[in-house]
Amino acid sequence: MARAVVLIADLLFGSRVQEGLRAAGHEVELAGDRDALAGWLDRCDVLVVDLTDERLGGLEAVGALGAERADGLRRPRTLGFYSHVDTEMRERAQQAGFDLVVPRSRMAREGGELVARLASGR
Repeated sequence: MARAVVLIADLLFGSRVQEGLRAAGHEVELAGDRDALAGWLDRCDVLVVDLTDERLGGLEAVGALGAERADGLRRPRTLGFYSHVDTEMRERAQQAGFDLVVPRSRMAREGGELVARLASGR
């Protein structure tokens, strides 16, 4: 079981992701904007980011985490999901330092498994 925070503005898809992660045994919190992340980053194993809404600032949030956190706490693993037609976003997310970037459809199908794999370091 992992602790995950999901940065997402789409409440409908967000609840679907949340339900899928909880069904897989994970603890889940939803953050509707980048500012809401600050209080959860030190308590989560995996940060899940909706890359389809650039207003959320997910690329910048993960880019700011760097390889090591300045405050000495462990950096959460990062999982981004994007629209399958936006391959440029996939590339940008990989360059920003996401640990894993998948299409939105794969997040819907395999989110629980993906979070478990990242949390375990695989």
